[in-house]
Amino acid sequence: MSDFRRSIRLAVIALLTFGSAAIAQNAAPPKQVGVVEIALQPVPRIVTLPGRAVSGAEAAIRPRVGGIVTEILYDAGRPVKRGDPLFRIDATTYEANLSSAEADVASARAAVTEAESAYQRTERLQGSGTTLAQVEAARATLEQARATLQSAQAALRLAQAELDWTTVTSPIDGMASVAEVSVGDLVTAGQAEAMATVTRLDPIEVDMYEPSARMLSVISDITEGRLKMNEKLRATLTLETGQTYEATGELVAPGFSVSTSTGAVDTRFRFDNPRNLLLPGMFLRGQVELGTVQAFLVSQSAATRDRTGKLTAWVVEEGKAVQRELADNGTWQHNWIVTDGLQEGDLLAVDGLTGLSEGMEVTTVPVTFDENGVVREVEGDNAPASEKASVTDDTPATE
Repeated sequence: MSDFRRSIRLAVIALLTFGSAAIAQNAAPPKQVGVVEIALQPVPRIVTLPGRAVSGAEAAIRPRVGGIVTEILYDAGRPVKRGDPLFRIDATTYEANLSSAEADVASARAAVTEAESAYQRTERLQGSGTTLAQVEAARATLEQARATLQSAQAALRLAQAELDWTTVTSPIDGMASVAEVSVGDLVTAGQAEAMATVTRLDPIEVDMYEPSARMLSVISDITEGRLKMNEKLRATLTLETGQTYEATGELVAPGFSVSTSTGAVDTRFRFDNPRNLLLPGMFLRGQVELGTVQAFLVSQSAATRDRTGKLTAWVVEEGKAVQRELADNGTWQHNWIVTDGLQEGDLLAVDGLTGLSEGMEVTTVPVTFDENGVVREVEGDNAPASEKASVTDDTPATE
């Protein structure tokens, strides 16, 4: 019986020993995470602003003389140049006025010639049959004749201008609208109704609206040396379809007042618009590159933001996962621009984040990002962990 008990005891011990060995053999190794070593670097500071396209010049075409419209000389919707004829008004009356003015000038010029001769003759005879009073009277007659000639010449210039105005021309380059008058309509000088409208579309201007609070923040960053401003401010546009507009805009005029209704400052940029893709009134999204700041770039896939807006990421310290709270200042190429919460040389976990918990032991694998933003393991046994994430994406930075 004792042998039987001894056999049972030995069997239990063997079973326990085997179970312990199996558990030890199946114990999971530390979790592997892909890491990049981060470093401070100059990052473009780009703000995203709402904007609206406006025409830099728009002219309402009105007649400067009255009369019957005899011709419409342009095609609606076609580009016109400055000085191109748009309408023609009956010129009969103005041609007659010009002829009358020319005759008045000729008569006045003849009167001047006669008055000059009379004055010279009277002046030569002064003291021998001609008195001083007669000389002064001749001089006065000459001055009056010259004044009459000047008046006639002015009337001639006005008559010529009115005749020229019977052909209504465009004062600017642009696109002409549909005519608001027809042949046979009577128009009057300076009437309230426009005959047509010419709108300049190339270049076109875009008003962008920046909140005054953000403007004060930018000024503070410049003053404290955190932001190095560019010499020239340039802007890009995103259309309502999400397409990036191909032209780059230049600053026309900064805003100098804050809207009492929106609390925003209006800044105007000018863009080339050769294909007339941008139209006045169109709403757009603008990205303005202000300058550069020194910051860390953290891939958006490596950080999370909770409902309260807090941004966090995982770093590896002494082989353990540690969660850090980050302060960001917008994005750049699918990376958060982090200004606080990280230090130079920190190992940022960017891959294998599922299941991480505070203090968990992990092993690090140096990784990098390819041109498509996909995490790739660094090749080579001695690959440094200082490979930095570099996402080559054209998505503009935002704030």
